[in-house]
Amino acid sequence: MAATLSRRSTLKLGAAAAGAAALGFPNIVRAARDRVVVRQDRDIQILDPAFRIGAAEGNVISACCQRLASFKTGSLHYAPDAAETIKQVSDTLIEFTLKPGQMFSDGYGEMTAEDIKFSFERFGIVQKDGKKSSYASDWGALKEVEITGKYSGKIHLKNAAPAIWRTAICDTSGNILSKKAGEALGEKITSQLVGSGPYRIAKWEPNRQLVLAANPDYKGPKPVFREVIVRPIQESKTAEIALRAREIDFTRFEDPVAGDTIAKEAGLKVVKMPGMRYLWIGLNVEKAPLDNLKVRQAIRLGVDVDEALTAAFGGKVERANAMLQSSLLGYWKDAPVRKRDVAGAKKLLAEAGLAGGFKTRLTVLNQAAYKTMAQVVQSNLAEIGVTVEIEALDGGSYWSVGKGDVGKNLDMSLQLFSAKMDPSFTSQWFVSEQVGVWNWQRWTNPEYDKLHVLAASTNDEAERGKAMIRMQQLMDDSAAFIWLTYDSAVFGAAAWVKPAILPNGTDWQFGLFGEA
Repeated sequence: MAATLSRRSTLKLGAAAAGAAALGFPNIVRAARDRVVVRQDRDIQILDPAFRIGAAEGNVISACCQRLASFKTGSLHYAPDAAETIKQVSDTLIEFTLKPGQMFSDGYGEMTAEDIKFSFERFGIVQKDGKKSSYASDWGALKEVEITGKYSGKIHLKNAAPAIWRTAICDTSGNILSKKAGEALGEKITSQLVGSGPYRIAKWEPNRQLVLAANPDYKGPKPVFREVIVRPIQESKTAEIALRAREIDFTRFEDPVAGDTIAKEAGLKVVKMPGMRYLWIGLNVEKAPLDNLKVRQAIRLGVDVDEALTAAFGGKVERANAMLQSSLLGYWKDAPVRKRDVAGAKKLLAEAGLAGGFKTRLTVLNQAAYKTMAQVVQSNLAEIGVTVEIEALDGGSYWSVGKGDVGKNLDMSLQLFSAKMDPSFTSQWFVSEQVGVWNWQRWTNPEYDKLHVLAASTNDEAERGKAMIRMQQLMDDSAAFIWLTYDSAVFGAAAWVKPAILPNGTDWQFGLFGEA
């Protein structure tokens, strides 16, 4: 049976020194720091790059696979990885030559250009069950990969794609799989990862731990650690206790206040970065009475965003007023900053024929900070006559609640996603095609869809920025989004750990972790 790691059960243990056995973890014997134990907030689910759920899978996949080019440690500058050479010849052509002798694990042989074609083109393929990759937009501009030799090829694009280096080639969607393995494994490709990267999966105990072991066949720089042990711990407070007990060496804190305490403890340190994890409340525009614009506007006016952030994060995070933060192209600096207006909210409900109020449900991820925000929203909306039931779900259930026809039953949901350093990555989740996938608002707008395509297919930054601002204005007009924060990226680590974290704070380069 997998260990259950709730905050309540862990706190019963008493002091942090209760240790790993009490937390349900196997004891770890340190041997000359040949391993590092990292915490992720959920277990992995799908090991297929095209059908991954999010960063939890992406971090593991990217440790086990190579890309044509990869980001340098903790930066968005990149260098050839599996490629010996790779260059952008024109807006619509990228040429590459692979390094010979790069071997896939499990006896699947040498990497060739066939594997590049297989790995990239499969993002656009619709599966037999009608399922399409949630990350298809990363390679949406791809026309084809032309094989010109055993180790060489050309990536032909349908149009200019300014984001393709940062969101596809160098990122998780650029991970290279073995074509032979894919054909042999079939559906098992979702749970059996065959790569050529610095690590390979040695053991996976679902909901307990995943062990990455250094790949002896990897042709690049050898990783510092013989093993990276990945522990899924959903609750941030539980992770804090485990860090203090030295049972994990690295974690991100959902609650940035936790860093204040950790920073004072000998042998531990705190790493802080600007946040790029977006939190908002989404309203299902297909579900009555939320299908009424005035009702959505009333709820938006009824929520005190500043109060929710203070309660959940102690005022240590930046408030969001639109989709894109200030560091990204297309930042809407004039986005409305709405203050709570109880009288205005009640007036809108009356105009919608709901002066007596109504009942609704707010679905959140079962973590302390998010539940705290939900409780503030519940209290806020009670004052305008709206009764809110809070539904807190654990990771597996939460991340599927808005998908397919099940998503039609959502009312409101406190959502979060991790952004990357290009605005088109963020905007793609709200196009019409994402309804039933990641567009849990079920909001559609043809103008938004066209602008997203435009912004993703031109190298003219002025045009891209203009399109992005207009897209955010359309989202604001819909009142289907109550933006909360861009979060903050606060990490706790053993003093001897040198983490490798990309600028979005969510993508971790396990193969580049080292000793401080």
